[in-house]
Amino acid sequence: MKEQIQKAIEVLRTGGIILYPTDTVWGIGCDATNPEAVAKVYAIKKREDSKSLVLLASDIDMVCRYVKEIPEMAIQLVEVNDKPMTIIYPGAVAGERPANYLGRPDCHLDRPKGVERSNHLLAYNTVAQDGTVGIRVPMMDFCQQLVAKFGRPIVSTSANISGEATPKKFAEISDAVKSAVDYIVDPSLERGSTGKASSIIKVGLDYSIEIIRK
Repeated sequence: MKEQIQKAIEVLRTGGIILYPTDTVWGIGCDATNPEAVAKVYAIKKREDSKSLVLLASDIDMVCRYVKEIPEMAIQLVEVNDKPMTIIYPGAVAGERPANYLGRPDCHLDRPKGVERSNHLLAYNTVAQDGTVGIRVPMMDFCQQLVAKFGRPIVSTSANISGEATPKKFAEISDAVKSAVDYIVDPSLERGSTGKASSIIKVGLDYSIEIIRK
């Protein structure tokens, strides 16, 4: 597993795309602070940019670095939860969208020269129009180690073309997706996956909770 993590990190650091098992289903992943890499993920999935992406964080401390303020109840949910759960947080700490952003996932091509991205800011194209971001702390050793050693969040979106069935196992992933990524993690590591999508809960600073998916 150590070698797989190291190879995946090398690809992520260069803006590449990985195909990897998560605690739920297989995911297409990239550095969540790199808008160019995120745009590649949208292109692979043929996904509308209006549909935001889920990110993985190694622990609640990492979540705190990329969200302006976390309701106490959200921290408690992460700490006591015993099943994969994605939480949609308000106030994502993200880079600014380019002035000429037209809602296209390839808008990074028009980024002004001299404007650098920051590892301390989420890519603008990982964040929903309302400023929220969905983050999950994975309940799987491989994913936790991968994100922790990488040092920043990783995109985790299902390994399928938008509109097609979500593959539960590696064998179900299409050749089109496999050939579009830069690195595929050893399929034997999928034994830690549930094969089921996570629950999704949206929290507000006013202590509101909305169950999006059980």
